[in-house]
Amino acid sequence: MKDNNIQAAEGKLGIMIVGNGAVATTFMTGVLMARKGLAKPIGSMTQYDKIRVGSGKDAKHLHYRDIVPLASLDDIVFGTWDVYPQNAFQSAMYCEVLQEKDIMPVKEELEAIVPMPAAFDRNYAKRLDGDNVKQCANRWDMVQQIRKDISTFKAKNNCSRIVVLWAASTEIYVSVNMQVHDTIEHLEQAMKADDRTNIAPSMCYAYASLMEGAPFIMGAPNTTLDIPAMWQLAEKTRMPITGKDFKTGQTLVKSGFSPIISTRCLGLSGWFSTNILGNRDGLVLDEPENFRTKEVSKLSTLNTILREEDQPDLYGDYYHKVRINYYPPRGDNKEGWDNIDIFGWMNYPMQIKINFLCRDSILAAPLCLDLCLLSDLAMRAGRYGIQRFLSFYLKTPMHDYTQNEQPVNNLYQQYTMLKNAIREMGGYEADETLD
Repeated sequence: MKDNNIQAAEGKLGIMIVGNGAVATTFMTGVLMARKGLAKPIGSMTQYDKIRVGSGKDAKHLHYRDIVPLASLDDIVFGTWDVYPQNAFQSAMYCEVLQEKDIMPVKEELEAIVPMPAAFDRNYAKRLDGDNVKQCANRWDMVQQIRKDISTFKAKNNCSRIVVLWAASTEIYVSVNMQVHDTIEHLEQAMKADDRTNIAPSMCYAYASLMEGAPFIMGAPNTTLDIPAMWQLAEKTRMPITGKDFKTGQTLVKSGFSPIISTRCLGLSGWFSTNILGNRDGLVLDEPENFRTKEVSKLSTLNTILREEDQPDLYGDYYHKVRINYYPPRGDNKEGWDNIDIFGWMNYPMQIKINFLCRDSILAAPLCLDLCLLSDLAMRAGRYGIQRFLSFYLKTPMHDYTQNEQPVNNLYQQYTMLKNAIREMGGYEADETLD
C-alpha cells in the first residue's frame, strides 16, 4: 500500500440499517457468517475484485484492501430500525431468503439485533402496518429522535464511526419542490412546519445521519438525497453521499447489455421489462404511488446510454416500458424478463430475450457491504459531497440536474470511475479515461 492521507480504519464501524427485512437480514447474516469462516462474501467487490495499479513493468493487480485501508468485517457492529419489532434472527427466518442451516450458527448475534422504533409515516408506505413506530410531534421531532438513536448507538457500542444504510421500502413518489428542497434553511423550515407532503421520512433519516457525522446510503429509489438541500448539507457536514436504489437485477443487466447495442451501432425499437416479485418490497410496490417512484428510477438508465442526440438514426424513437408485478408465491426470488427489439443493416428487425431468475436479497447484500465500506473509506479520505464513483452500485447515479449534468449509467464507464477513485485514494495515478 502506498502512502496516502487516509485516516486509518481503527475502531468499530457501526452500520445502522433502516429496515430489518430480507435485504438487511441477508446482509447481516452473511457478514456474521463470513467472519466466522462459515460463508464466503461472494459478489462483494471490496472482498474479491482486483484493480490494476501502475503500468508497464510496475503494474500490479491488487485487492481493494491492499490499495486503501478498508474496515475489517470483524470491526462491524449492526443496528436497525423497523416498523416490526422482531429481532434480526426472527426476521431472517420469516423472510426465508436463507436456509435455516445458514442462519443458526449466528443465531445469538442476530437475536441481539433488536430494531429500534422506526420513523414512519404510513401515507408513504400504505401496505405496511407495523406498530414499532416512533411517536413524533412533527418532522423536526422525527429528525431529533433519529439523531438521538444514532448518537446513543455509537456510544453504547463504542463505535468510532457510523454509516447509515436505507434498506427499507420504497416510499411514494415525491416531486422535487424548489421552494422546499432548494436550501438547507428551507428544508429545515419545512421539517419544523411538519410539511408531510414535501418531507418524506427518508429525508429525516438522511438529514439526521449527515448531522451526526455519518454517511447516508439510499438503497431505494426515494427522493431523499437527490435534492440541492441535501447536497449542501453533505458539503457543510463534510460527509459523502451517493446516488440511490440498489442496482441488483434487471437494471444491472440493462446497464451492462445496452452498451453492447450502442458499441455495435445497432438500432433500438423498444425495450420492455417486467418483473414478478413476492417479498415485502413487491407488496409495497403493488401500490401505484410507490411503483411510480421505482418506475422513474428504472426508466432513467437507457436514455443516458442510448442517446437520441448522439445517434438519432439508431435511438431517435424507441419505446421503453417497465413493469413490476406482485406475485406472492415467488417470495424473494425475483424474475425479470426483458424483450428487446433491435434493428440492423437496412433496418431489418431482430429480437433479444433475457430471462433473469435472480434472488433479490442475495444480489443486494454484497452491494450493501461495498457501499458501506466504500462510503466509510471516502469519509476517512476526506471526500465529501456527491461521490460519483459509487454510481456503479446504484440505478440512479447522483448528478446535479440543476446544471444539466447527465448521469453516467453505462456500467463499464461506472466501473472505470470506481477503479480510478480507488487508485487515487490509494496514492496511485487514476490512469483510465472515461470515453
